Amino acid sequence: MKKQKVLVIMGSPRKRGNSTILAEEAAKGARRIGAEVEIVRLRDMAIRPCLACESCRRKGAKGCVQDDGMTLLYPKLRAADAIVISSPVYWFTMSAQVKLLMDRLYAFGAEKGYALEGKGIGIILTYADADPFSSGAVNALRAFQDAFAFIGAPIKGMVYGSASKVGEIRGNKTLMKDARALGKKLGA
Repeated sequence: MKKQKVLVIMGSPRKRGNSTILAEEAAKGARRIGAEVEIVRLRDMAIRPCLACESCRRKGAKGCVQDDGMTLLYPKLRAADAIVISSPVYWFTMSAQVKLLMDRLYAFGAEKGYALEGKGIGIILTYADADPFSSGAVNALRAFQDAFAFIGAPIKGMVYGSASKVGEIRGNKTLMKDARALGKKLGA
């Protein structure tokens, strides 16, 4: 039986932020069931904004014309069977690092269909406010739902919760368990 490849994309600018901690738990869960896991930290990649040049949509295009951090990430996304994206909620939506990633996925529509079509997606969000509505978490969740539904990449699970201090999420045993379960689900 083929090992599932799970790509875990950490979108926090903090090295040990709450969303990163939950993403690490998801990675542990996937590894526990034998999946091959690769972790990417967007904070360490130089990803530029989409230029809206439409070069990626021209006949015969090979993808985005920019040579930056996404050049390294595109093949990893293609090779993955499942993808986990984690992000803190900043200013009522996903982090800037994740927004850059999402915008640059536009280049994956250059081929027939979308390159992420059929891949399982997992979403992890953390936010400071106790309420996912007043924190803006619902804005990020909805953006993920709409984008991945559009390209035919089903969201297999979402783990989200509140923690206002760095590392505080570790104390939420339910969320930690849910993150591991998400990793197992995507790694199966």
